[in-house]
Amino acid sequence: MISEAIKKQLILFPNKPGIYLFYDKDDEMVYVGKATNLKNRVKSYFVGQKSPRPIEEMIDVVIKIKFKETESVLEAIILEADYIKKYQPKYNVLGKDDKSWNYLLITKDKYPCVKIVRQHEWEGMRNDVSAESKNTGEVFGPYPNLNGQAMLKILRRIFFISECHPEQKKPCLYYQMDQCLGVCTGEINADDYRKKVIQPLKSFLRGHKKQVIKNLEKEMKLIAKKENFEEASRLRNQIFALRKIQDITLLRKDFLLHDSPMVNFSVKRIEGYDISNIGDSDKVGSMVVFDAFGPIKKEYRKFKIKTVIGQSDVACLQEVLERRFAHIDWPMPEVVLIDGGLPQINLAKKILLKMKNDAFLLGIAKGAKRNKNEFILVSKNPIFLDWVRANKNLLIQVRDEAHRFAITFHRQRRERIIS
Repeated sequence: MISEAIKKQLILFPNKPGIYLFYDKDDEMVYVGKATNLKNRVKSYFVGQKSPRPIEEMIDVVIKIKFKETESVLEAIILEADYIKKYQPKYNVLGKDDKSWNYLLITKDKYPCVKIVRQHEWEGMRNDVSAESKNTGEVFGPYPNLNGQAMLKILRRIFFISECHPEQKKPCLYYQMDQCLGVCTGEINADDYRKKVIQPLKSFLRGHKKQVIKNLEKEMKLIAKKENFEEASRLRNQIFALRKIQDITLLRKDFLLHDSPMVNFSVKRIEGYDISNIGDSDKVGSMVVFDAFGPIKKEYRKFKIKTVIGQSDVACLQEVLERRFAHIDWPMPEVVLIDGGLPQINLAKKILLKMKNDAFLLGIAKGAKRNKNEFILVSKNPIFLDWVRANKNLLIQVRDEAHRFAITFHRQRRERIIS
């Protein structure tokens, strides 16, 4: 049964990501863990189903708990690794095994590679006496209970980590998606790659996110003064990505079972729609696709409106949605987001029912001056509502990108006609 002392301490815990620290009667830290929701995670140790024996033994000695809140799960993972390395808490060390402990390795290549390595792989590298192994690179971690590939995907998008090789025959996929600075095309040399990609990455992995953002902001202002607006825009987007990290999928499912109400709701595909028209001609629609990490630009689709006479956003949206969901060969979304208000949402609801599609549907009404974000949700499913609350910034980004993509396509059409 949970003690009154622990109950009082739990009241202070927020429903935010971070790390939690368990102490024994001697005020020694015996365990450090990470959480997407600190209150839920720590509470799960003391109430509910019986835990495995090693955890029960640990809980018996815990008399004090503390926490350190972070802005994202990714930062909680990095902070947890720092505490494990620094304090070597008893129950972290006892519980380690090569299935759950990962490290992140940054090699010493001319264009350094970033890899996830297992506990036993890294120990093998450290024990290898060969000169080649001793020159392997710098390692960060350990990261228990981590989805390593998800972490790499997030870091790649934020820091533009390259997986290609210099002077390839053709640009890599990530270059085409604006996620590679041009290692494969020769647009960035090794020194600049280390300066722009590897140094900020290492600083972030050491827990210095605020300093990284400060440095990027300073660089952005200098670049803007030189009127290199494309690079300044990239830095602006990088700063935004650092401030609004979307990282719920970083932790493995077995860890999330005790941590988050979202374990049964996995979002791999969000589709956002918007209509653009001026007057009675050149009406177009857009479909953008996101996952939990951001846009998947190769999945975007454009629609030329073919059947609507006159100016009606609702009718145009109907044509776009009916044409899209007739494509059963395209991957189906878990979430459909409409840039619009109640008329558009009611129309979309009818079409999804007609097409027998069970995606969650919502809209974001923007107002005449695009100065507000009014969320319109069809489903009252509590799991989906929790997910929306946790991902509002991502959903606004989807809405804005659908609008941008539609406007851009519409302008291109009009420019062709005028020219």
